Amino acid sequence: MENRLLFLLFFCIANLSLAQDFIINGNVVDAQQEPIGYANILLLAAADSTFVLGAVSEENGSFSFASVKQGKYLLKGSFVGFLDNFSAPFEVEGSTEAPLMILQNDHESLDEVIIITKKPTIRKEIDRLVFNVENTVVSSGTTYDIIRRTPGVIVSQNQILVKNRPAQVYINDRRVYLTAQELQQLLEGFSGENVKSVEVITNPPAKYDAEGGAILNIVTSKNISIGYKGSVNASNTQARVPKYSFGTSQFYKNDWLNAFASYNFNTRKDNKLEESRIRFFEPDGSTNSNWETDFDRTTRTNSHSLNSILDFTIDEKNTLSVSANLLYTPKSDSDIGGLTEIYGPQAQLDSLFTTQSQLLTEGHNYLFNLNYTRQLGENGASISTQANYINYKDEQQQDVATRYTMGNGDLLNENSFRTFPIQNSDIYTGQVDYSGALGSFSLESGVKYSGIDSESRQIFFNIQQQNPQFIGALSDFYDYRENIYAAYASISRDWDKWSLQLGLRGEYTDVSGNSLSLGQVNTQEYFEPFPTFYLMHMPNDTHSFGFSYSRRIDRPRFQSLNPFRTFINENNFNQGNPNIQPAITNNITLNYTFKNKLSFDLYYDHTDAATAVLPFQNNQNRTLQSITTNMDYSRQYSFDISYNSFPLDWYYLSIYSSFFNMENQFTAIESGAQQVKTDVNGAFLQTVHSFTLDKEGTFSTLLTTYYMTDYISGSYHFDESQLGVNLGVRKVFFDDRLVATIDFDDIFNQMNIPLSSRYLNQDNSFFARPESRMVRFGLRYNFGNFKLSDNERASTTEESERLKEQGIMDRP
Repeated sequence: MENRLLFLLFFCIANLSLAQDFIINGNVVDAQQEPIGYANILLLAAADSTFVLGAVSEENGSFSFASVKQGKYLLKGSFVGFLDNFSAPFEVEGSTEAPLMILQNDHESLDEVIIITKKPTIRKEIDRLVFNVENTVVSSGTTYDIIRRTPGVIVSQNQILVKNRPAQVYINDRRVYLTAQELQQLLEGFSGENVKSVEVITNPPAKYDAEGGAILNIVTSKNISIGYKGSVNASNTQARVPKYSFGTSQFYKNDWLNAFASYNFNTRKDNKLEESRIRFFEPDGSTNSNWETDFDRTTRTNSHSLNSILDFTIDEKNTLSVSANLLYTPKSDSDIGGLTEIYGPQAQLDSLFTTQSQLLTEGHNYLFNLNYTRQLGENGASISTQANYINYKDEQQQDVATRYTMGNGDLLNENSFRTFPIQNSDIYTGQVDYSGALGSFSLESGVKYSGIDSESRQIFFNIQQQNPQFIGALSDFYDYRENIYAAYASISRDWDKWSLQLGLRGEYTDVSGNSLSLGQVNTQEYFEPFPTFYLMHMPNDTHSFGFSYSRRIDRPRFQSLNPFRTFINENNFNQGNPNIQPAITNNITLNYTFKNKLSFDLYYDHTDAATAVLPFQNNQNRTLQSITTNMDYSRQYSFDISYNSFPLDWYYLSIYSSFFNMENQFTAIESGAQQVKTDVNGAFLQTVHSFTLDKEGTFSTLLTTYYMTDYISGSYHFDESQLGVNLGVRKVFFDDRLVATIDFDDIFNQMNIPLSSRYLNQDNSFFARPESRMVRFGLRYNFGNFKLSDNERASTTEESERLKEQGIMDRP
């Protein structure tokens, strides 16, 4: 309301000198003369019905137009659930009271809106699967919840997988440069109500960066109608320790501006328990000792996230977009305790040591985007330019104290140290994209530059004595520079029953990594081509056949190249590797789809020099290091089946299953550099059941199940099958203004499973148990003209019939 008054005051002051500008006031009511708030009112020229101005009625049904020229006009009124109506023409020769606008109820249209907007749908395109969730029960939680419920997406150990491989996440076709933990934090703070769809792109086309495997592109909703809407939300999650979230989302749209902003504050505790075991060997292969560790970590985090998008319509051909994704974590402090018991070959307790550690972290990840698009002519051609800047900073302090005792409790030794890891990175990207026609083909082409400038520092002190002692051998300064120059072109064409898409992307990479303290310099320069090919045949509306191929690259991230050590205890640590090489993957998919409901995929991928985190135990020094390195290769075959439909008007069912064989081969650096091959035959099953329990669509539930038999990650195998059952309940009150949700995650507490790495002289395992079983209570209150954001979704009967014909909807 205040914004409207400011705009009105601005326009009045700016136009005081224009004697022919006037104000029109009016009211909109229903057939019972009740005022209609948040209705769309358009001022049209009476001569040819061209658009002049737009307004949104207040809650009392009143509206007004300022700065109106003298002339003859008419009004058009519209609102969800009402028939559009036009007023009689009227003259404006001074400040004018418009004819009363009366809108009649359209019950049939209301029914159609309920049918269309309450069901998630799946659409198969030539290069992707589109999961539409806008205004459905699936969108009732967070964006992270939507990702977990997307067909074909696996979330395991907080890692997002597609086709059993890690996936890149994009938001509105813009890549998100975040770690897995930061990404989860961002998506958990972003309401699912703001998501329109999730696109699962198994073999990404040439317009996307060649780096990484499959892509999950999150497409956000936009406020379609003129006016303002907003919401506030809060949630409380109960697990071993509590977590709280508070947020708000704001939308505003007028003739030239479409604005969105959301803010979330998260304050939470997270608890992680872990059991691990290491069997150390003698040179002759006999057992030297068994180390069993119980690990308990509690983290207290406060974080703020701000996401904003400003779309400016300059004119009919030019648009400008400014967006920002800001994540600030002023506090993420962990208390870590561990007890390690050391048993001899005859299972007698020889000794033990306790570790107490405190990790203090402060950091941020800021992303800014500027995008300009210009339409070229009337044939749909356009050119766009885009620039991104990302700043990532992470500052830590870790204190580790270890106390060694005999089995009877006699003290053997004590040790303590302190480290200061600091990382500051700047990422710059700029690109120009063109889309248009090339004869009878559609053409997309573009160029892109991306650069990374990263500085990392780690300072190591021995704090056993009263005065901390600097240890230069364990400290380091690491600088990393990366420049990538890319160009691509893609053509596509549709025939009566065929669709074809060809693409080629070329990327030149220049990398320099310099460990100043260790004197290690890693430089790489290389050029790689990345072709893509898609072919789809649809002989009729019932059957479709598809083939796709892509070549991809997986570059090591600067965090992995950093040779710093992060200590769990004195004998167990993670370490980066400055010598990692890029990995090249070839993907092939064959697809058959029946009635856009039942789909079969044959999938193959092969990655040379695949990157993985591999654990290596040193049997002489009694240490376990987890290091990021290149395997020889990684290979997978899979046969996937998916089905989605509405068996009943109120029941939506989605089933995804994958039967796969995976194989990894790597060099065992602590086993005489022997080649080790691990493989697995596994199966994954996911089901999504959505129930709408009342005619109005205000009460709904969502049941999701996961089941994984076995899986390999690097040298680790699952020791048990993984099972997950989640249940969500959603209830809407007060004419869609208040939304209450209850979500139960991992009801049977079977999502966490033990993993082991056993081969040659290596035998270690761990059972990480982060909080997976939890219950979350959520509330969201909508205000403003929140219903009008559904104008685009309030499809006509003709659109409903078209969706049915495509097999997307079953319901009449």
